[in-house]
Amino acid sequence: MKRNVLGNTDLRVPELCLGSMTWGYRNSADEAFAQIEFALDRGINFIDTAEMYPFCPNIGEFLGRTEQIIGDWNAKSKRRSEYILATKHSGAGLRAARDGAPITAESIPLAIEGSLRRLKTDYIDLYQFHWPNRGSYMFRQNWAYDPSHQVKSETLDNMRECLQALETEVQRGTIRHFGLSNESCWGTSQWLQISEAGVGPQVVSIQNEYSLLCRLYDTDLAELSVNENVGLLAFSPLATGLLTGKYQDGAVPKGSRMEMGANLGGRATPQSFAAVQAYLEIAGRHQIDPVHLSLAFCRTRPFMASAIFGATSLTQLETVINSADVELSDEVLEEINQVHQAHPMPF
Repeated sequence: MKRNVLGNTDLRVPELCLGSMTWGYRNSADEAFAQIEFALDRGINFIDTAEMYPFCPNIGEFLGRTEQIIGDWNAKSKRRSEYILATKHSGAGLRAARDGAPITAESIPLAIEGSLRRLKTDYIDLYQFHWPNRGSYMFRQNWAYDPSHQVKSETLDNMRECLQALETEVQRGTIRHFGLSNESCWGTSQWLQISEAGVGPQVVSIQNEYSLLCRLYDTDLAELSVNENVGLLAFSPLATGLLTGKYQDGAVPKGSRMEMGANLGGRATPQSFAAVQAYLEIAGRHQIDPVHLSLAFCRTRPFMASAIFGATSLTQLETVINSADVELSDEVLEEINQVHQAHPMPF
């Protein structure tokens, strides 16, 4: 599997990253272990998690269970050195963690120690801030996004303090590199400017949503990524399963994510189903698995470091991994562009 250098680091990440947010709720520990081992054997040595996982309706009750499962696998397998591990500090994005307190110089070492304990490891390869303290336009908040409440001086002071705290952790050896998530172009540029001035580690990645249905990243953040060497770790590259076609015509497969949440976090709109149908028709004309079409498209983007996918079965996992062998022709890419122009922001 092709690998990309992550930012200015010595990490070479595979084009696909194994997501873990179903482990501990929709997937048992044994199923998670099987996924990790299957992925490693197929060349995917990159796992993304978060202190808030697993994703589920009653998240407070299950908080931290995914990291615990990965930690149990680390202890059992003794294979921690074989893969790149990324996790996240939730901050104000998750009220159940530290009562929704923002990310601060004081919270960072506490959150890291908690993750290290659950993960049963001495270090985290990529430590990410899950949500900006000042808020985010991700997850359909872009339709009413209003940054007028922000106080620039307070934001920048917090960033400096957080970067100083992260540098302490880098020196301690608890984390190796720093990334962002659900972040904006302005926010990322400020983190970069402060680190370039000599304060803390440089941002090497942004984990934002990106798929054929969600292409907010294609403009300002794309330019920042390329020029500042900050790679995108795309989450929901299959738009929570919409792009597989399994939800077309009102279908709700048993055990699917739509069964848990009817609108898939605001993604399941009439416009989305129309766009999905158009992409399914491209896949059908060119005899490409719709999953492969979506993931192969992600690989064509100049800012893409890795696409994070989730699977609830080894069959799904194998289908995703097989996408690495698919290359899209210029004809297919042009048809994708035409559909995108017709359905630019379906959710």
